[in-house]
Amino acid sequence: MKINHLAMLMALMATTVFSQEAKAQEVTVYTTAQNSKLRLSKTDKLSFSKAIQPVETEISVFVEPKKKFQEFIGIGGAITDASAEVFATLSKKKQKELLNAYYDKDKGIGYTLLRTTIHSSDFGSGSHTYIEEGDADLKTFSIDKDKKLRIPMIKRATQVAGGTLMLYVSPWSPPAFMKSNKSMLKGGKLLPEFNQSWANYYAKFIKAYEAEGMPIWGLSVQNEPMATQTWESCLYTAEEERDFVKNYLGPTLEKEGLGDKNLIVWDHNRDLMNQRANVIYSDPEAAKYVWGLGFHWYETWAGGEPMYNNVGKVNEAYPDKKLMFTEGCNEKFDAAKYQYWPNAERYGASMIHDFNNGTVGWTDWNILLDQNGGPNHVGNFCFAPIHADTRTGELIYTPSYYYIGHFSKFIRLEAKRISTAVSRSHIISTTFQNKNGEMVTVVMNKSDEPINYNLIVSEKQTKVTIPARAIQTLIY
Repeated sequence: MKINHLAMLMALMATTVFSQEAKAQEVTVYTTAQNSKLRLSKTDKLSFSKAIQPVETEISVFVEPKKKFQEFIGIGGAITDASAEVFATLSKKKQKELLNAYYDKDKGIGYTLLRTTIHSSDFGSGSHTYIEEGDADLKTFSIDKDKKLRIPMIKRATQVAGGTLMLYVSPWSPPAFMKSNKSMLKGGKLLPEFNQSWANYYAKFIKAYEAEGMPIWGLSVQNEPMATQTWESCLYTAEEERDFVKNYLGPTLEKEGLGDKNLIVWDHNRDLMNQRANVIYSDPEAAKYVWGLGFHWYETWAGGEPMYNNVGKVNEAYPDKKLMFTEGCNEKFDAAKYQYWPNAERYGASMIHDFNNGTVGWTDWNILLDQNGGPNHVGNFCFAPIHADTRTGELIYTPSYYYIGHFSKFIRLEAKRISTAVSRSHIISTTFQNKNGEMVTVVMNKSDEPINYNLIVSEKQTKVTIPARAIQTLIY
């Protein structure tokens, strides 16, 4: 029998093209929902059809792949002294489980960035620095304390993440003798005579960590520079931060061969971020050292809604500078509220709005705390996405962990944000396109009713149902 090889080849090619086209038409849906067992669960496999004009009575999510925006640099959380102290109490099995849960992109939610502190913050058993009190020349500088618990945990997290994490660092306070109030706690200011010594301190810290095999991607100037806290804190006006960057920190990093480190200013709430950007970025000699502006979400302490629009206003005014969410957590810990759903919804709403306003990376606060929301040496107990009960050795996963995972597990490094809009305020949404062309749309429903909506991507669409109080990731 004569075989027509050309016909067979053409048939095979047609089958392959059909298979690729069919795959391109598929939409895989992952869902987390209140009052259900759905936790990052694969809930549907849908197909696209040709888009038709939606009507006003329908709810739709509109995605336009031709319109691309900022490049994604990662999602992660902070390994603090508190996280490391709690981690050290866990069994080897539970330690492995925690690291996989955060840093393994297949077994967990694929964190790719990490924040840690320059010496102590409130989250830890006590205050400490890396020098002896009064040592302005930094002759006694040593990170030996961090080598006991914190650095080993960071190294293990990096290993589970595949050998690379984008690590950046932030100080809460200079040593007490360098400050106007002679205390690391309760605000105070950096005394002018210690400007250079404090700038040298950052450089010493970065070099010490890098000598341990932990490359530092960047640093912020000061955590929350407008807050007098009961814990480690230090105040800078916008002009003071500008001048410290321009005259001391920026030049010192360059002199020490650290000019490639990405310097973040502000590192505080959305409420005053525009004024801080205006003052620092309007000075070319300061702005040249600055990669971008970091921000937190705690402006809601005064009541009202989160100031998401301020993020977009900074992005609009200074498109050449980056925006990074550097810290957020749910405050006022209460063990009865481990599964309190609005805590998770705060994460989902913040991430969607912050990304839609130009944010390139998003960082949670402590990745792990104990059953008391600590340790915290001034009693500022808070929630983390995962808690460990040190009495039983068990891990407690909160809904916040899964809400974060709807972003971090699927959006990969160097993805580009894609134009996304919704037709009703019942839902919110954002979209990224990974480098391999895969689209990732996240949709969140904060209402008490399930919602049927159209996902309309350019000229194709599919119909989706999202449960009440739920978040979905759609991959296509």
